[in-house]
Amino acid sequence: MKLLCDRTALLDAINTVSGVVAQRTPKQQLTCVHLQAQGDAQPGLVLSGTDAEISLRLRLDRIEVQEPGEALIPADKLRQIVSAEDGDATLTLESDSDMLLIKGADAQFKVMGPPSGDYPTIPDESAANGAKDSFELPVASLEHLITRTIFAKARDNSRYAINGVLLRRQGKKLEFVATDGRRLAVAKVNLAKADKDDPTTACIVPPKALSTLLKLASDPEELVRIAITDNQIVFILGGDSPRAVLASNLVEGTFPPYEDVIPKDQDKTVVLDRDVLASAVRRAALLTSEETRGVKLSFNPGEKQLTIESRAPEMGEAKITIDVAEYKGEAIEIGFNPTFILDALKILDQTRVSLELKGPNMPGLFKDDDGFVYVVMPVNLQ
Repeated sequence: MKLLCDRTALLDAINTVSGVVAQRTPKQQLTCVHLQAQGDAQPGLVLSGTDAEISLRLRLDRIEVQEPGEALIPADKLRQIVSAEDGDATLTLESDSDMLLIKGADAQFKVMGPPSGDYPTIPDESAANGAKDSFELPVASLEHLITRTIFAKARDNSRYAINGVLLRRQGKKLEFVATDGRRLAVAKVNLAKADKDDPTTACIVPPKALSTLLKLASDPEELVRIAITDNQIVFILGGDSPRAVLASNLVEGTFPPYEDVIPKDQDKTVVLDRDVLASAVRRAALLTSEETRGVKLSFNPGEKQLTIESRAPEMGEAKITIDVAEYKGEAIEIGFNPTFILDALKILDQTRVSLELKGPNMPGLFKDDDGFVYVVMPVNLQ
């Protein structure tokens, strides 16, 4: 293998692919990035990485391939060398057996790696063939779904299924759902190229795969094809000649019946400005502690105001009052974890957000006009 490549583009690709490479494993090949220079009708460099659960193939076209070939190089060392050569616009890469030679203007590095034949087969776009469900949507829509749900997933929970994000397609409607047992986030989009009579498909996607997808997103109008098999999900970016293929094992287990958690009989509704509410909650949270990790929201329908209060023993207390745009229902006081509120507000695009309530011991329901639904359990402030 011998090729000349743009150093910045190569470094960006190495950083992205390194994100799926195994960090600690006795299998040395899984700590490496696989490089494959293609010299056919579409010359380019394909970088691959995997940890045996998730894999990524990323193609670079800004490459001059002089000799096709392949190499398997430790990811951390490859990243360090390419990053250190920041004075060079281009780098030359040559492989000979299990060695890769990296040349800059005034330096060269020889890096040893395991035999390329030891590397496992990485799924490509053909992995979508025979999938039980396949559909496509723009990158912007996929980003919308991921950012509005992934923050609410469980962390280090014994209920392994809720450590992932539920993907559920029913005809033209696609939903992402995440929960940690104390809050629940649901985001929806409509699929333009789908049939309303298509069967329902559901699976649980690992958060690492979704976080990697966010790193791959660049052009919001680029189409992403999603294919679901019995035990894998495959994301193909870039059409018939994909620039990236991300494949991941699915999370095993059964996702809880989330629709039962979404309250449907709320009798109090308040409409708020996203930024005003976020500022008030953030300031009130300054005087909370681990023991009193909550803020009290008191709604006064007569004056159309919301008072947010917090108190921490031996520290002090805060009281902030803001105006609300609309309020329907009787007065109510309820406590929430401020972090849970702020997590949702910072990912919303629209400045108008509504909060629906029932009682001080009942969950609150945040909504926007873009299909976002967020259920938050109250906290006891006494």
